[in-house]
Parts: sequence; C-alpha cells; structure tokens
Amino acid sequence: MPKIGLFFGSFNPIHIGHLIMAEYFVENTDLKEVWFVVSPNNPLKKKESLLSEHQRLYMVNLAVEDDARFRSCDIEFHLPIPSYTSHTLVHLQEKYPGKEFALIMGEDNLQNIDKWKNYQFILDNFSIYVYPRPNCDAGKWKELPNVKFVPAPQIEISATMVRNSIANGKSVKYFLHPKVEKCIDEMGFYK
Repeated sequence: MPKIGLFFGSFNPIHIGHLIMAEYFVENTDLKEVWFVVSPNNPLKKKESLLSEHQRLYMVNLAVEDDARFRSCDIEFHLPIPSYTSHTLVHLQEKYPGKEFALIMGEDNLQNIDKWKNYQFILDNFSIYVYPRPNCDAGKWKELPNVKFVPAPQIEISATMVRNSIANGKSVKYFLHPKVEKCIDEMGFYK
C-alpha cells in the first residue's frame, strides 16, 4: 500500500520552502507522494489575511503540476468549515481506501498538537513525520510510537515574509516556483 504524506497548510502562497520539504520527505523516507492539502480556513489563523482558497489551490497546482510525486488536494473545500485535520483524515480514508496516509508537520505543530480537535485519534491512528523547527521542543510528543523525526533541512522562508516582501515591492524571485511568481505578479496578489 503506497504511503502518502499529507502536508496541510494555507499555502498563502506556496513557496520553495514547502517544495523543498516535500521533496526531502519523498526522497528520504518511505513516503511515495506528498499531497498538499490546502486549508480553506485554519481555525488557528485569521482569515482576513488569506487569498481565496481557489486562488491558493491554483498556485499549488502551478507549483506541483510537473512533478508526479506531488499533488494538490482540495478535500477540505468540501467539508464543513472550520476544517479539522481529524475530520479530513477520516474523509481521505473513506475516499481512498487503498492508500495509507501520514502527516507531515513541523515540530512547532507537534508541540501544540493537544490544541487540535480529536488530537488523540490522530496520534493513535496515523504516522506523523516531523521536521525540526528552531526554538521548538515537542517534549513528551516526541516519544510516541507513531511520531518519526526526520532531519530535514530547516528552511527559514515563511509565507508571511513572502507576502510582506511583495507588499513592500521587493523581489521574491528565488523564494517562489517561477509559475507561482508569475501568477502572483500578473494577478497583483499581496500588493
């Protein structure tokens, strides 16, 4: 059964840090693919700073369309809002019974997993692949049998930094996939 890593996020916008992490996980773990699950509304983030989910999904599609190892996923667009990872995982299992899913997350997310809805269900039923984050310590969560720490490179690029740079008229050419950069420029996003 192929194991698929689920990389959840707002992807506002998707940047090369996301792509580097996805590639690292496919090339250095037992994950065969990474699906970028675009969240329409993260209950822990403010919605007013987000582009529409369809615009963000479009940019993810642009970034991954030429790489068979990667895929965009809009399953949360069809679920009640706010979306919760535990609900999404159940729906993915029902929709794709022949696939095994694992989560990819930063250590900062694991550190706060007890704030997630039905977090114990996730910890008990899914592998979680964790990449290190500066100034984070996931403490007791690191010892759980389904948690696997992966020594992925620490990429200090954030979507917030990319958005702020664009708003201030600075180049982000090397922070974005070329197709994503072109789309953002043509559409005037984040200005």
